[in-house]
Amino acid sequence: MATTALLIDDHDMLLRGLSLILETSDDVEVAATSTDGSKALQLALEFNVDVVVTDAAMPGTDGLAVVQACSPHVPVLVLTTFDDAALVKQLLDAGASGYVLKDVSPEELIRAITAVAQGGMILDPRIARHAVENPQLAILTPTERKVAESVARGLNNQEIAETLFLAEGTVKNHVSALLRKFDARDRTVLALRLAKALGL
Repeated sequence: MATTALLIDDHDMLLRGLSLILETSDDVEVAATSTDGSKALQLALEFNVDVVVTDAAMPGTDGLAVVQACSPHVPVLVLTTFDDAALVKQLLDAGASGYVLKDVSPEELIRAITAVAQGGMILDPRIARHAVENPQLAILTPTERKVAESVARGLNNQEIAETLFLAEGTVKNHVSALLRKFDARDRTVLALRLAKALGL
């Protein structure tokens, strides 16, 4: 089944071009497009899309506002020409599930959209090194990052579950993933490494 996407960009010509590119793929279906970022969540819910693809810099409601409105309801992939480290960090901290540059190949874009729709985190390798404090943080999903911040602050699984409104079993699975990704032998070592990586 194809991944459904909502495309947002203030340039109508670019939206048409993106739509044409994605329509050549059996993996992605463009459900709707808009030049108005303020309608992102409304359209995402109306068309029940799997992912929102948005530009970062737009007049009025920009990419950051789109991410803030849609996360965590719908994953957001930011597609832009800007490789500014501070902007990337802002967007990821707000809950963006991915950040890729507009000169990616159609195949790479389609892979990024499907990966984000499936809960993955995509970061263009050309900006990954200077976009985040620690390369390991770049591969965390938005939920994993929130769990990581809670672990770094010393919260136990039950406290994290209550804070993030997650099932305790879900938190346990995220912690196991963090232990593996940060190559930590136990929770204490993990908490220390996370605190350092997150600058806490």
